[in-house]
Amino acid sequence: MSSKPLFARENITWMIAGAVIMVIGYLLMSGGRSEDPNVFDKNQVYSTVRITIAPIVILIGLVVEIFAIFRQPRKQID
Repeated sequence: MSSKPLFARENITWMIAGAVIMVIGYLLMSGGRSEDPNVFDKNQVYSTVRITIAPIVILIGLVVEIFAIFRQPRKQID
């Protein structure tokens, strides 16, 4: 009994790309290290990269994941 895999190689490639994009977004959101942990730097915590760009990058990664799941693999000529 031969069973077809659930996802084709192209789908898995797209899934890996989406995961990499989401990891980049999470890294952007985490930001850097503060020089003095006892001092609250409002500009560093609420920067444009952490508040706006990182969530957009994560959402793009999620869209790529959804695309990878629903994408129909191309027909192969046998």
